[in-house]
Amino acid sequence: MRDRKESLFKSELVIDAVKQSFVKLNPKVQWRNPVMFTVEIGTVIMMVVCAWILSGENSQGSFTYNLIIFLVLLFTLLFANFAEALAEARGKAQAASLRKTREDTPAKKIEVLGDIFVNEVHVVPSSQLVKGDMFMCETGDIIPSDGEILEGIATIDESAITGESAPVIREAGGDKSSVTGGTKVLSDKIKVKVTTQPGESFLDKMIALVEGASRQKTPNEIALTILLAGFTLVFIIVCVTLHPFAAYAKTPIPVSAYISLFVCLIPTTIGGLLSAIGISGMDRALRANVIAKSGKAVETAGDLDTLLLDKTGTITIGNRKATNFYPAKGVDEQHFIKSAVLSSLADETPEGKSIVELAGANHSNYKIANAKFIKFTAETRSSGIDFDETRIRKGAYDAMRALVEKAGNVFPVTTTNDVNKISTNGGTPLVVIENNNVLGTIELQDIIKPAIKERFERLRKMGVKTVMVTGDNPLTAKYIAEKAGVDDFIAEAKPEDKMAYIRKEQQLGKLVAMMGDGTNDAPALAQADVGVAMNSGTAAAKEAGNMVDLDNDPTKLIEIVEIGKQLLMTRGTLTTFSIANDVAKYFAIVPALFILSIPALQRLNIMGLHSPSSAILSAIIFNAIIIPLLIPLALKGVAYKPIGASALLRRNLFIYGLGGIIVPFIGIKLIDLVVTFFM
Repeated sequence: MRDRKESLFKSELVIDAVKQSFVKLNPKVQWRNPVMFTVEIGTVIMMVVCAWILSGENSQGSFTYNLIIFLVLLFTLLFANFAEALAEARGKAQAASLRKTREDTPAKKIEVLGDIFVNEVHVVPSSQLVKGDMFMCETGDIIPSDGEILEGIATIDESAITGESAPVIREAGGDKSSVTGGTKVLSDKIKVKVTTQPGESFLDKMIALVEGASRQKTPNEIALTILLAGFTLVFIIVCVTLHPFAAYAKTPIPVSAYISLFVCLIPTTIGGLLSAIGISGMDRALRANVIAKSGKAVETAGDLDTLLLDKTGTITIGNRKATNFYPAKGVDEQHFIKSAVLSSLADETPEGKSIVELAGANHSNYKIANAKFIKFTAETRSSGIDFDETRIRKGAYDAMRALVEKAGNVFPVTTTNDVNKISTNGGTPLVVIENNNVLGTIELQDIIKPAIKERFERLRKMGVKTVMVTGDNPLTAKYIAEKAGVDDFIAEAKPEDKMAYIRKEQQLGKLVAMMGDGTNDAPALAQADVGVAMNSGTAAAKEAGNMVDLDNDPTKLIEIVEIGKQLLMTRGTLTTFSIANDVAKYFAIVPALFILSIPALQRLNIMGLHSPSSAILSAIIFNAIIIPLLIPLALKGVAYKPIGASALLRRNLFIYGLGGIIVPFIGIKLIDLVVTFFM
């Protein structure tokens, strides 16, 4: 796994960020941040004032004092730029390691004549592969492009993408047929169909995302930017209207004082850290081995109300295995087992393969001429085989019962009892029928993951409703749901059932997340507000989702929710802290402006600052240095605890709201003592 505790201030990252801090002084970059853009304008004005004083002007105070104000404002800009540049540099460092994986590799392209593979294989650069091409990979080969396995099974090293050294198995058919360019085949041989155009591979998209090239401001971030711009406009008006008051009180106020007051009162702290918070949210997701296609997806995860989770592999261990055969009354057990095996030969699901294993069947003993295999689909929820006059089907209880009764046959009571018994014990029953007559029931068993109940309880404390999605019958689904501690379940789920549930929740104003890996999950992944696709899943699933989990861990949704909530909390708490800061700065600067002409304002100098000039200087220095001090918090995020929204709000208002008022009083006073020593 990636090192999630990597130092924030690695020397190479800091050096790159310092360089970018100066590059970002370009007004074309700064204007996108209204708060810092106005600070840059103030900095330019102070530079002009310094030049004006050198030319002989004596109404603006000493050159040294104004130069210090100019330098402090310049460092305020550089600190804000540094925060954003450091967040970007962390992404670029990861992109650089990914780019090494994307190097042009040789591809064994298969020449095709119609639908028949020719034995000739042409070695071409991977950059020449286009969507629809086919290539072959053998032991030791680097997979040249993203694709879907058409034939074969292979062990693949995906550590270049996921950071996980353990190899994985990918095979044709099913939901683990997708391979990623840059990974390595460790054993066996596969034929793959390219699913992306050059420059549009998963790695290319990852690199663009982690570099921040594709990062757009989220709706929440845009709304906050507009709010901060509004605050900035208000304080522009406040500072402009001070001039008539000063004239009336016959108090000359230098330009440096107006600029200092303005910069201290606008929310520069959050304005300087806002971009860094957004970038670091995506960075934290990446360190959890989740690729977010946009910052909006990470942010939305923090506001989720409902999570749809597949039972198999998420709540249970997965790979259910056949454990028992229960023939129907009057049916020969060997005939039933043979029919169960025949119906499973074309079933590429783990369940189908386990039936063949349980029977101890040798495939060569089951060769039938002119056999037509019926593959398992989510729609029919059955698989089977047709040969001669025989039609064998194996599938879900209700689907098989419907076929039997539609043909006018009687569904045995003993089989119904077997189904209920298996379901009550948390198993999954599969019914086998031959020519619409029941042969018996196969029992599949799965195990609930340890500690999964505690994880769902954690989500419940966050205010998130969990929904288990399963193709099992209602009895089995209810048993597993109660054991696992989920809030709701969808039994005998078809793709349209998932879609219907997601839409129903969304119509109630709720945000819904779902995780999936198959092509049949693609519509629901696209419909969900947050769709997390498995990296091992099909290309359709990865295209439909707005996040991709590199670890293929179905429980990753829980971690994604926490990352999203942490992003929103960090933004909210730093905004609270930034606005609360204004109180102390107000008590520092406003009395300093008018204290000579209105001595009664000395009562407002509750910090006992030495002089008007030291008060202004102390406030603006504190305003600058608080930004770099908060960079670690902005990049790492505020610690999240699942204690409910109201409790979190009270906690953060107390810590960051009250702290935002108290800390500046202490900080400004300490800086004033130091400034006074040198003045």
